[in-house]
Amino acid sequence: MSGTVFFGTYTKRSSQGIYQAQFDETSGQLSQLELLATENNPTYLAFLDKHLFAVAGKNGQGGLVNLDQNFQAVNHVLQSGAPLCYLSSDPKRHMVFGANYHKGEVLIYQLTDDGQLKLLNTVKRSGSGPHPNQDQSRVHFAGLTPDKHLIVCDLGTDSVATYSLSNDGSVGLIGNYQASPGAGSRHIVFHPSLKVAYLICELNSTVEVLIYDGNGQFAHYETHSTIPEDYDGFNACAAIRISSDGRFVYASNCGHDSIAVFRVYGDGQLERVQIISSFGKTPRDFCLTPKENHLIAVQQDSDNATVFKRDTTSGLLTETNHDFYVPEAVCITFPS
Repeated sequence: MSGTVFFGTYTKRSSQGIYQAQFDETSGQLSQLELLATENNPTYLAFLDKHLFAVAGKNGQGGLVNLDQNFQAVNHVLQSGAPLCYLSSDPKRHMVFGANYHKGEVLIYQLTDDGQLKLLNTVKRSGSGPHPNQDQSRVHFAGLTPDKHLIVCDLGTDSVATYSLSNDGSVGLIGNYQASPGAGSRHIVFHPSLKVAYLICELNSTVEVLIYDGNGQFAHYETHSTIPEDYDGFNACAAIRISSDGRFVYASNCGHDSIAVFRVYGDGQLERVQIISSFGKTPRDFCLTPKENHLIAVQQDSDNATVFKRDTTSGLLTETNHDFYVPEAVCITFPS
């Protein structure tokens, strides 16, 4: 059984934009890399209503591009300044959320009935933290909680902010969790059945386990390192994913260049059970395949994708191949 997988990239060296490839769930092989759309630094992707959205920037402006089901550009929505770093979507409200790391902003867009994308609201954040990379707000993630509030990870302020969200894009702050000082909150995933979330922190290489009360409020439960205790080199955490059964959490390390595997216990606590090489340099993103029998990691600085066989009982990963060429990839996703 084969399916299409999509790659967002930087276009600083050899990449030309958004790529797609075929992945065979039976053999675990990637094949047929193809340039899908020429764009400038389409570093993150999201799907909504048969549209593909990608980070975009040109002529000193940044925002995103809206591609139709034939992957033709419908429209660009751009503002002055740096582009976004993360995208997610809300199918019920036909919204797309963007995180702007450089400007410390959350952007809320809506897909109109005629297929156009329009900007509804820009939420400007402020603050700073103790780390040199925390000179200002650095929004790195914007998505939804299980109860459909807007949630924002602000690396610059070590915070996870929760907002009420109206259909017109207006928001109201209803919760603000503070991670460990200097941690650098980056991305968050929620357990599918427990009131628990897992926050990956870029700057101190940890995953914080949080209790979520279902109304925008978080409380710290425990913290785990994503790297070996004896490692003293540079590292920055990147992506985090959870299996659909809620039994395993995966996190990527850029610098140590590895994937950390955590077992989830009945109360949501974690146990780290594996750290495996990513077989490349700078694994900025990875995803579980649709059947979750494999995990695919993409390496920004070595231009390759690594396929791991995943044991669904133990959660452990085994590398099967790492020589599939993808230039400057920083995002990988299957259509939602």
